[in-house]
Amino acid sequence: MNDVAVTVEDRDGAALITFANPPVNALSVRAGLVPALLEALRQQTARTDIGAIVLRGAGKFFAAGADILDFGEDPKAVRPVRDLMDTLDRAPVPVVMAIHGLALGGGLELALAGHYRVCAPGTRFGFPEVLLGLLPGAGGTQNLPRLTGAVRALELISSGKEITAEAALAAGIVDELAAGDVSEAALAAANRLKGSSPARVRDREADMTGFAEAAEKMRAELRRKPPLGRARSDIIGCIAAAAGPYEDGLALEHRRFDELMLSEPSRGLRHAFFAPRTAMRIPGLAPTIKAAPIRSAAVVGAGLMGTGIATVLLAAGLPVTLIEPRDDARTRAQATVRANFERDVAKGRLREADAAERAGRLTCSADIAASASADLVIEAVFEDMAVKREVFTALDRIAKPDAILASNTSTLDLDAIAGFTARPRRVLGMHFFSPAYVMKLLEIVRGVQTDTGVLETIRQFARQLGKVAVIAGNCDGFIGNRMFEEYLRQTYFLLEEGALPDQIDRALEAWGMAMGPLRTMDLAGQDIGWNIRKRRALEHPDRPYSKIPDMVCELGRYGQKTGKGFYLYPDGRKAIVDPEIDALVVRHSHTLGLTRRAIEDAEIVERCVLALVNEGARLLAEGFAYRPADIDVVWLNGYGFPAERGGPMFYADRLGLNAVVARLRHYAAGRQGWAWEPSTLLVDLAARDATLASLNDR
Repeated sequence: MNDVAVTVEDRDGAALITFANPPVNALSVRAGLVPALLEALRQQTARTDIGAIVLRGAGKFFAAGADILDFGEDPKAVRPVRDLMDTLDRAPVPVVMAIHGLALGGGLELALAGHYRVCAPGTRFGFPEVLLGLLPGAGGTQNLPRLTGAVRALELISSGKEITAEAALAAGIVDELAAGDVSEAALAAANRLKGSSPARVRDREADMTGFAEAAEKMRAELRRKPPLGRARSDIIGCIAAAAGPYEDGLALEHRRFDELMLSEPSRGLRHAFFAPRTAMRIPGLAPTIKAAPIRSAAVVGAGLMGTGIATVLLAAGLPVTLIEPRDDARTRAQATVRANFERDVAKGRLREADAAERAGRLTCSADIAASASADLVIEAVFEDMAVKREVFTALDRIAKPDAILASNTSTLDLDAIAGFTARPRRVLGMHFFSPAYVMKLLEIVRGVQTDTGVLETIRQFARQLGKVAVIAGNCDGFIGNRMFEEYLRQTYFLLEEGALPDQIDRALEAWGMAMGPLRTMDLAGQDIGWNIRKRRALEHPDRPYSKIPDMVCELGRYGQKTGKGFYLYPDGRKAIVDPEIDALVVRHSHTLGLTRRAIEDAEIVERCVLALVNEGARLLAEGFAYRPADIDVVWLNGYGFPAERGGPMFYADRLGLNAVVARLRHYAAGRQGWAWEPSTLLVDLAARDATLASLNDR
């Protein structure tokens, strides 16, 4: 059913046009809203019996932006939006915008194209296009500086941040803050403006005071932090053009938008925007399956992860019981929870009263029996199967029959854990990423017997927690850590062959990864990886590791927490190259009889990233990941994969799967070639000239 609608009412000599495209009134060409709105405006502006027009959005929002699905391979697709803005701008009678809820992106450009703007208190304004590698492409870069001045326009458009109605009024974006109903206030303004010439934004002169200095400061920042640099650089150029003729600046904006729309960073960012929506779909889930409410929770284990998970649950509004037998750990956990919320207060994200209320909902207990009444119990104890058995055996005896039992395990067999209970259908994995209060990703691990109602309940609950959720099948490492194993395997082989830690980390960080693999492991704790490698070496002796990370651990160097890992951490955080580790790496190469060689950064990036792609394809073929987009969501939100590259599977499609398979076969013919056997799925897709993206519809 198509809910797009444009209606017109005559109100005392003014035409009140209401447009609707639920749920957010996106200005969509493909859905028909833009053509319908354009036609209504043309009809009303041709009338001689009205003196003004009022434009408003139906529902909760004025317009939350343009329809991103209109952005594809053809820039011509957005031309009707520009025609709409031009028609508004050139209307022979004053056009008053009645703005409420949100006016973002294309919605704000729509508002700026009118001649007078009235907004409701609580409305939020912004240009988020830069976060998709774009700039406003329907007049925003030319209209905004003519209202706010160039410096303020640069701040708003280049940051993507939202501002309040009060800030928009102070900046000159809106003309009036409605005291009552915004539509009635806009109609009153229209009555006052009847008979006057429309006050077009294009006729104003942009205040360029201080712009040159602000632009140069931003250019210097872009040289240090290149992500989104192309879009921000183009924003600077377009706003600078607002000092000249309007039509020239508008033409430049249109050209730059069209170029950015086809750019690789914007393609990747748009995929990153849509992928979480795709990942929320569970194939085969009957529409009759409903989520059960979760009103209380318990967490077993008050270590770093358990305390972080408890903080997340408290922030979501739940009463939480934290189970921990050690007195000192309980005291530390309570202090950490308070500190987490106090940091939010210091940053202006939370009021002091709310922070106190959240922390006040935490109860700590030494007795696991305190979890008996919880709707959800999350185990977050040491990553050891014997310890998990003890906890789940006790929970099976204590927890109420309809409670959901979840494990935060990152690699262990969830079905084995579920087997420690008589209720495996109510057991699943909730793999939070550290620090749990900060990281957005939640891997929901589906066991063989996990009930679909339980799965749907936690999927919906993830939204309440503010997490980006992905469903993963039960295999060693699930999606993220299984792929990370191959990423690390290549990292360590590269060390053996000629690279040094700092080169590997710098190469991958320059490519866009938030943190290099060796710095990542130092942050997570080298002992954690060591423990996992010991288990996997026994279970998979045919897949050998380099001995280098174990040698580092044998020296007691576990990373930041011990002040030493692959790097030195004299201040506890900043990584300093350690000649001792570089020498250890070189000695080990000689022990293996390898002649070290110069390795280009491009090879480091290619091997590490293609290892991710190949293992991701295996996960898809084996059914442990539903879709390539799900894998991208995991890596974008849990491992710092650069959003402008869209995720490993999206990136593979951009490279071309034939090229990917050719490079895998190239490495398969070299040292440790067993690790490079191409996934049968990649080979099949490449042979058919198909893409990984073609699997996202399932």
